[in-house]
Parts: sequence; C-alpha cells; structure tokens
Amino acid sequence: MELSSAKDAAAALPQGAWLLYGAYGYTGQLIARRAVEAGARPVLAGRDEARTRALAEELGLEHRVFALDDPAEVAGHLAGVGAVVNAAGPFSQTWQPMVEACLRARVHYLDVTGEIDVLEAIFALDERAKQARVVLLPAVGFDVVPTDCAAARVARRIAHPTELSIAFTAGGPVSRGTARTVLERLRRPGCVRRSGALVDVAPGSLRRRVPFSDAPRACVAIPWGDVVTAYHSTGVGNVTVYTTAPAWALRLSRPLGAALSLGPVRRWVERRIDRRGPGPDAETRAATGSRVWAEARNAQGHIATVELTTPNGYALTADAACAAVSRLLSYAYDGPAAGALTPSRAFGDWFVESLEGVTWIQS
Repeated sequence: MELSSAKDAAAALPQGAWLLYGAYGYTGQLIARRAVEAGARPVLAGRDEARTRALAEELGLEHRVFALDDPAEVAGHLAGVGAVVNAAGPFSQTWQPMVEACLRARVHYLDVTGEIDVLEAIFALDERAKQARVVLLPAVGFDVVPTDCAAARVARRIAHPTELSIAFTAGGPVSRGTARTVLERLRRPGCVRRSGALVDVAPGSLRRRVPFSDAPRACVAIPWGDVVTAYHSTGVGNVTVYTTAPAWALRLSRPLGAALSLGPVRRWVERRIDRRGPGPDAETRAATGSRVWAEARNAQGHIATVELTTPNGYALTADAACAAVSRLLSYAYDGPAAGALTPSRAFGDWFVESLEGVTWIQS
C-alpha cells in the first residue's frame, strides 16, 4: 500500500487489523513472520520504502511508508487499524511520536521496549490513555513478559510483600539493536527501585548468587524494565533485577561503564556492533533458551519463589507481541480497561504460559 493511498485503503482492511512499525528490522521481521504463521495479516510500516516494500511483497501484506517526525501526520497513517506494534528501536527515539499519534487516532499502542525511561514516560500517560479509551501496552517482548508475569505471580504468594528480586539467564547472542541498547545502558548508572522510587546504583555494585533450580548462578543487578513494570504490576516498592554474568564480567562491569563514557571508546564499540550480523539465526534461536526466577519477601520474613523456562528471547518476543495484539483486539467488552498497562495487568500472569515453549518449573 502506497503512502498516498493509506486512508483510501483503510476500509478494505479486516476488522481487528493492526500495523507493525519497524517491520524490516531484525525483531520486526520475526514478529511479521510469526504473525503470518499465526494467520494474521498486519500492515507493515517503516521509514525505508525499499525495505518495507520488499518484506511486504515477500509476505503478501499491505504496507505503508512514513517517518515519525510529526505525530499529527503519523496519526493519519493509522487509518483503519485498531493497534500499532512498535518494533523500531531505539525506543527512546520512536515511542513519543508514535504514542502521541495513537492517542490522537484512538489506536492501541504496543511495543517491545525494555528501556526504563521509555516505560516511565509511557506509564505517566495513563490518564490521557484512559480519556482516549486507548490501551498503552509497552514491553510485550522478552522485556518484560516472562519476568513481569513471574513477578506478578510470586507477589501473590505471600501477604503484603515488600521486596521483589527477579533474575534471568539469556541464552544465545544478541541482535545489533539489542547490542546498541545494552551499550546505551552500560554508559549510565544501574537502576533499582527503592521505597517506590527509581534509584541509581553503581554498575556491578549489587551482586547475588541466585538459586536457579538447575544450578545456582552468580548474578549482577542490571537496569532492566521490571524496575518499572513490576512496581506497576504488584505495587511492591523495592525491586531489583539480576542477570547471570561470568566472573570476569562482574570484575569489569564498573570500569567498562566508565570507559564507555569516553567518546573514542564508545565509537569503537559502536563500529564493532555495526559490523556484526543482524541477530541470531533460526538454528541458534531454536537451540537456546532462557530461565526466569522471582522471589518475594515481606516484613515478617516470609519468602516465596517461582521459576520458569522460556524459548530464546527473540522467539518469545515475536510470539508474545503477536499474542498480545491479537488478544487486545479480540476483546469485545470484557477486555483490559484503557490506560497504561503491564502485560500481567492486561492479561493476567497466566499470559506467559500461553506462549509456545514456556514451562513453569515452580509456580
């Protein structure tokens, strides 16, 4: 579908149609292909005409080409769709114009970000979303569906939880886009939630040996999206997220963060990232997976834990994004209330177990 004919063709779109922005990126392509496998026919969109058209023609889908410079103009390109899935990162650059366009057009918004600042900003728009009768549903990928659902489930296991600890292993290499996001995170302090507020901590300063059921692992706290989403999902004001790391990475985490603040070092790393492949291939995704663990504690010293395993994070992201937008558009009158929501608040903590290859080890 050409840019000029988007509005004219809106009436021909099926009920429950949705638009995937950033469709030709690594994660966007995985979402598009998963959607087609599931029988959905999203409208593909992006700013690069040649790449958007090529993917749309390959998959036999409609497409639209537009940039995100003007929210009012973007809103015009959302004609005929009920929701947008934003897969165009870094989301710090794309969320605001797309969310603003969705609010104007009264179209639901979803994305696959895990960026803390982006999540905080989107949740601050809760009242506007309610007034527009729109659902804003960020982080419907590996950031943060399994960790958010685990946090929501474990928080119900004990009375009045006051502290959440979440840890995960990530199997397989990362995409270029993820590597760029990680690079940006490493340049900044770590982040946890304490007494309801986000608090910076020195990179690598918080460590823990997490008792995963297959084997305990050394972990380090990282600025992961759950410091925002778990708080909104559970109301627990103290949240720390950890991931596994080898000993050498723990030792280097602080000096590495400092080094990346230097322009020449950062540019050298950026060049190395740009030379790598777009992301893990299908064989690697099929051969790797992740494990998620969550613990809740209360003031009385009671402790509860849950644990689950998932497929490769990119495979889960594609599945979760398609499942989330499908569920959101399939509700008639009993769906999630309008507003800014986390995955577990929108669909319940059982949402993660509806995804392919997810298994609760301890639920």
